[in-house]
Formats: sequence, C-alpha cells, structure tokens
Amino acid sequence: MSDRRVRKEKFVAKLKDCIAEYKNVLIVGVDNVGSNQMQKVRVALRGKGVVVMGKNTLIRKILRDMVDGEKQTKLESLIPLVVGNMGFVFTNAPLPEVRKIILTNKVPAAAKSGTFAQTDVFLPPGPTGLDPGQTNFFQALNVATKIVKGAIEIVSEVHLIKKGEKVTLSHVAMLQKMNIRPFFYGFTVNDVYEDGTVYSADILDMSQDVLLGKFFSGVRSLASVALAISFPTAASVSHSINYAYKQVLAVALQTDISFPEADKFKEYLKNPGAHAAAAPAAAAAPAAAAKAAPKKKTTSEDDAGGFSLFD
Repeated sequence: MSDRRVRKEKFVAKLKDCIAEYKNVLIVGVDNVGSNQMQKVRVALRGKGVVVMGKNTLIRKILRDMVDGEKQTKLESLIPLVVGNMGFVFTNAPLPEVRKIILTNKVPAAAKSGTFAQTDVFLPPGPTGLDPGQTNFFQALNVATKIVKGAIEIVSEVHLIKKGEKVTLSHVAMLQKMNIRPFFYGFTVNDVYEDGTVYSADILDMSQDVLLGKFFSGVRSLASVALAISFPTAASVSHSINYAYKQVLAVALQTDISFPEADKFKEYLKNPGAHAAAAPAAAAAPAAAAKAAPKKKTTSEDDAGGFSLFD
C-alpha cells in the first residue's frame, strides 16, 4: 500500500472518529493562515477541541458515504459548507468559549493587492517622516498634506480603504511607506453545526436574554394571529380562556346565574361603599398600631440625681 493511500485512510478514520465523539462542529475559514499560526490554534484548543483540515473533495466523499452508507442523514447539511479554504473544529465544550479562543489567535499582516479589506483603514494625521519629494504620491490618492520642517505631514485623518473594498497597488504602496499593517489574519468562524442543525456563527454573540426576548416576541405574534383567525394554539389558549371567562362573568352579573367567582363581583356591586370603607380601614390599621406604641422614656438632666452642672 502506497504512503498516499495510508495517509488517506488515516484521515478518513480520524474524521469519522471526530464525528462520532463530538456533538458540535465549528466551520472555520483559513485564508492567509500560516502553518505556525495554525499550530498555535491547535495548542490553544487542547482539551477543548480538535482541528481537522483536509482536501475538500475527500471530505465531501467521506460525508456522502456516511450519509448514504451509514444512514447518518444529519451530516447532509455539512456537505454544502465544504467550500474554499476551510476546516472543522470539533468540540463538546461551550461553543462561545471555543469560538473566542479561535478568534483571539490572530497575527497582524500587511495589505495585499487584490484582496478585500477586512476593516476600514485610516491614515492618521501628523508627520509621516517622508521627504517632500514624495508629495505627488499623496496627491494621487487625494491625501491633503503640508511640509513641516522638511518632512511631509498629513493634515487630517484620511479614510484610505473602506471595509469590503478591493485593495489596490497604490493602497499597498502607501501603507508600506507609512509602515502600517492594518489587517489581522487568522481563523474565521463562519458557521456552526449542532446535532444536524446549521446556523450562522453570529448567533453565538447573542446573550440568553436576547434569545428569550426574540422567542417571546414570536410567541406573542403567534398568539395574535391565532386569536385573529380563531385557531386555538398553545400560545393563544390562555388568552382564549381569559376572554371566555370575562364573557361568562358578564352574563352572570346580568342574570341570576351564580358561581363563586361571580358571587364576589356581585357582592361588590351590591354594596360598593362597604368595600371602599374597608380599604382605608385596612390601610389605617398599621398607622394606628404605630401611634399606639409606647414611647420610650427619656432621661433629662434634672432626673439624674436631682442636680445639674449649673447648680
């Protein structure tokens, strides 16, 4: 058996073992990530997760074989995500914690022509240390400058590259002259696979309070629709019962129908004055008790032995 065949079978066994052992998978992008930086991420994840990288064609074949041959249909949602420079991080640890470890391992890098800016890039105002002979270069990029003490100085902050904009050769040359390394390269967490469900990694940034708020907002909307079309659901049944109770109570108050809940309201309607008087009396009871409490006897100077300091 050739070495290539042996390596391939080892990778197949490793990927299958990870799928069997771990419940969650972070799908990561590894554009511009070097081997040294990748090793640092592997070390940081020890005990919390395993990084698996391989050829996309081989990964897709393994997943399809597991879906078709082993009937693990949940893995089918992973196949469309195996695109470009990507990898898997298998973990059973809390996903936000693992994601934080992955994203904090970044290294600064210079801009490269033809790539797209990860963030907005600004040129700070102030001296550049460049000689006046390079003024034309700044003018070509519409950067306002002035000459101060024989050196070029940028007048005000310049928004050189916008996020998502393509980096040009002029941008690269300018940033090199200014000795600015604006970007950070590292793993990017794009999607999350959790027990057959795939969702965007941005959801991990949501707190439990935000998730509960969105859930209950959906429940309220569902209840409103269900009540409007008179279709009973678990979200609307309590409102329907409450509305029905009000209707029955209204009928009971206008007729001789009697039941314990209605009798309380009927008694109140017959003698509202008694209930109104009872409320202030109940409120006045604590005040009266406080007023009736015995006062603590204070000792004056005259009581202390029958004389004072001025006698």
